Amino acid sequence: MTRHFIPTLLSVTLAAACIASASANPAPPAPTPAPPPPPPRADPGARPPRVAADPRRQPSLRPRSERTAGGRALVWRDIKAVSKHPDKAPRVLVVGGIHGDELTAVSIVFRWLEWVGEDSGKKYHWRMIPASNPDGLLIRPSTRVNSKGVDLNRNFPTPDWDSDAKKYWIERTGRDPRRFPGESGGSEIETRWLEKQIADYKPDVIISIHAPYNLLDYDGPAPQPLRFGRLALNRLGVYPGSLGNYGGLHKNVPVVTIELPNATMMPSPRDQRAMWVDMLKWMDRNIKAGNGSAKETAKRPEKYGEPVFKGNIDHKKID
Repeated sequence: MTRHFIPTLLSVTLAAACIASASANPAPPAPTPAPPPPPPRADPGARPPRVAADPRRQPSLRPRSERTAGGRALVWRDIKAVSKHPDKAPRVLVVGGIHGDELTAVSIVFRWLEWVGEDSGKKYHWRMIPASNPDGLLIRPSTRVNSKGVDLNRNFPTPDWDSDAKKYWIERTGRDPRRFPGESGGSEIETRWLEKQIADYKPDVIISIHAPYNLLDYDGPAPQPLRFGRLALNRLGVYPGSLGNYGGLHKNVPVVTIELPNATMMPSPRDQRAMWVDMLKWMDRNIKAGNGSAKETAKRPEKYGEPVFKGNIDHKKID
């Protein structure tokens, strides 16, 4: 372990504690946040991943009444803008951990929760969802899919889902069980919950976090970002049922997909900070209040999974 990393077990444990507490005590639609419970004892057989944020300093997350098929709560936290007109601030929806085995995609949200109160982040209204696939995260070992074996990032009810989702899964992935799109678009509780979050919250930009392909992807209106820290843009195209397809093309809201370089090891603190600073600079230039007001017209790629910028990755297996 180097000085650039600290164990991630605390971060994942905090997520588990918040989810477990909310699952055991169903909350009303607008609950009053309470102090987080003590973290449960770590699984002695679990391999401790690494992360940067210290979850002991994190505030509590807010549950809704929805529960996953595994009985776990879906939780989030709102941080309102600090400005003269907070109700008119641009709205940012951060979606972490849609694939449960991408632990850093959960951990980075806890780091950002420490930073949103800084001056550079105060101008935005944030909605943070650290673990949008709690069943996949908390199963041992963690899994990409949810407890029903569905890849949530192929389950959004995009206009092309009925015609293309199963066909793509069979022909392009060879029926890879890690990428099963479900029996129908929007069949999963977690997917429908995220749809409702988008509909109710009306974000001006969606930040979706994944790992481990070490790049930026982008779908939707507004000028595309070219670089966040060490992560450079590599346009991958859209996939039937993906969040980028659903949010960026179907709902016309900019969707930035951050692919961290490792699923279990966080970037160095310096790289994390550079990513955050560049992301905010891009948002300052391009994201305005008004439900993703378009500056450019989104165009659907001609073929699924065909990259706009070539890279040394397997585009048939990207997230």
